Amino acid sequence: MKKILLLGSGELGKEFVIAAKRAGQYVVACDQYDNAPAMQVADEREVFSMLDGDALAAVVAKHHPDIIVPEIEAIRTERLFDFEKAGIQVTPSARAVNFTMNRRAIRDLASRELGLRTAKYFYAKTFDEFKQAADEIGFPCVVKPLMSSSGHGQSYVHNDDELQEAFREAMEQGRGDVKEVIIEEFIDFDSEFTLLTVTQKNGPTLFCPPIGHVQKEGDYRESWMPYAISDEALKAAEHMADEVTRALTGYGIWGVEFFLTKQGEVIFSELSPRPHDTGMVTLSHCTNLSEFELHFRAVMGLNIPAIHLEHNGASAVILSPVETDQPLNYNLLDVCVEDHARVRLFGKPVAHVGRRMGVVVCYDAVGSDINALRDKTKRLAKTVLGTDPYMDK
Repeated sequence: MKKILLLGSGELGKEFVIAAKRAGQYVVACDQYDNAPAMQVADEREVFSMLDGDALAAVVAKHHPDIIVPEIEAIRTERLFDFEKAGIQVTPSARAVNFTMNRRAIRDLASRELGLRTAKYFYAKTFDEFKQAADEIGFPCVVKPLMSSSGHGQSYVHNDDELQEAFREAMEQGRGDVKEVIIEEFIDFDSEFTLLTVTQKNGPTLFCPPIGHVQKEGDYRESWMPYAISDEALKAAEHMADEVTRALTGYGIWGVEFFLTKQGEVIFSELSPRPHDTGMVTLSHCTNLSEFELHFRAVMGLNIPAIHLEHNGASAVILSPVETDQPLNYNLLDVCVEDHARVRLFGKPVAHVGRRMGVVVCYDAVGSDINALRDKTKRLAKTVLGTDPYMDK
């Protein structure tokens, strides 16, 4: 049995803990607030700010974990190198987490060092730098904090009049103490997709079938598998995912995001060194192992012989319509009368308008109508709290 220290205890962490507990492991779940989703299924919990390096070190010294599994960006990531040097396994590696928690590091690695196709981009710490970059890139453009998740602080800018507000929001909404933004060329893409990539200690790098997804306000709203893509485009995406994960080193699952342009060009977007929110579609059993089971096996050094598509799958988010710290009244009846449909509630103790509180997943036979499956999943997700997956936050 291994002792696993989970840094971040959201819905993705909860599913990882379930996979670990099914295999008899001991998990300590950490987050900045109590009763976070993963804490509800873990052996122990710790509540503290992971941006406090001394507090993080104290928790590591208290529990002596064999493995540290980061699930969020807001971590004093440089401390992970110290833990790794002390003999603790960091997943996928301290190098990977440090690079991918900061958009500057991962974008420079992908574009400048590996030569992967990315959107044109600049960084800015001041509004003057930001304005100069916008003039260089042109409109529309995309603005993001260097450190953020779930679309926080991200905006699309269409003209000079919107620059000031976009810069302010990105600076204020960034996670951690990094006060810098990235401004990117707007890619006129046809669609976006995620390629879940699994690096193994004792086996080859494997790829899940590509996942189509739609985001609104920078946050995932629905995803489906398989995503229709040409063999040539898929090979290009697999090549880029393999290049960047090998450069970052380590073992685990990676959510590698791409744009597909209307001309069929694949462009690298972002990468997460952990299970990806769009990968919750794998809870529908569309693959032989969910992304959380794949991550657990890779973390533990257990072999993954192959990844198979077993069903078409779709997911759609359940969003809160209210602000409350009281239990929500979830309607499960409509989902449960449908065949091949499941609802997964996360157990978040506080709801905000537009906060992701759960997900509906559905599946059907391989080769069936994926758009009909998507429509069914979104329709059922809307019944749980009466909110559309595409509602405004």
